[in-house]
Amino acid sequence: MKTSTFIAMMAIALFAACKGRNGGYEVVNNDSSTSADTANGSSITDSIAEAKPKLVKTADISFKVKNVQQTGDSISRLTAKLSGMVMHHQMGTSIQRSEDMRLSNDSVLRVSAFNTTADMTVKVPSEKLEDFMNHVSHMGIYVISSKMDIEDKSLDYLSAKLKLKNRLEMVAQQKTGKIKIKNPEAVLWLKDDMIDGQINNQKIDQAVSFSVVSLNFYQSNTIYKETIANDDPSAYKMPFGNRLLMALSNGWYLFIDLIIGLANLWVLLLAGIGLWMAFKVYKRKYPVINV
Repeated sequence: MKTSTFIAMMAIALFAACKGRNGGYEVVNNDSSTSADTANGSSITDSIAEAKPKLVKTADISFKVKNVQQTGDSISRLTAKLSGMVMHHQMGTSIQRSEDMRLSNDSVLRVSAFNTTADMTVKVPSEKLEDFMNHVSHMGIYVISSKMDIEDKSLDYLSAKLKLKNRLEMVAQQKTGKIKIKNPEAVLWLKDDMIDGQINNQKIDQAVSFSVVSLNFYQSNTIYKETIANDDPSAYKMPFGNRLLMALSNGWYLFIDLIIGLANLWVLLLAGIGLWMAFKVYKRKYPVINV
């Protein structure tokens, strides 16, 4: 049996198992033969044996340093020296506790204890990963944890490569009319899957060539002293003597305001005096007689 026939049957089985974006690919094979070609199976076995290992290395390290900012700069320089790249760098500071000590009415000494940490993600050539980890571990006071993992992507890479080869052959046979695909959109989906497979293999190649290292480091709490303005309004009160003089002055002004207020009521005072005098006259003319 021809090899092309076997490839066609393999493609049919592949599409039925994987399912396309619209529920599956519908394929019609013009060749009526159904037996498998063992030669093609042996070629796949040979490809597996000859495949180059695709080892993806990742690492992470956590350690304590004397100065976070200086260590971050040193790691960046080391990464560039090894032809790597810094993918992520974040440094942050958090105040652990703070205390204010009064120096005068308008100034305060603030003493703060703050913690500084940093996170970095770098890519370095895989063959230089161990050198990078050794250099970084010597930058710290001590290493809290260090880990390196190796994942073998060889079979995933080979699987995508063989699938791509089969799909390329199927597209070629579809163009020549040996294989007919009922749904025209399935051809586009097939080509998209081929592109996805190529992109995934390129990602694996990049992961094999460059290892990703995650770093976390911190330093001891730092004490910082600063003199700042007192933000408590109650601390800005006048001295006792000044406040007493101001109170006496305010009392005098209140007394004057009272006199002025009474002066404004002179009409009422005259009316009251008139009523009181009329009452006295009335009592004289009509004295009360006790029986």
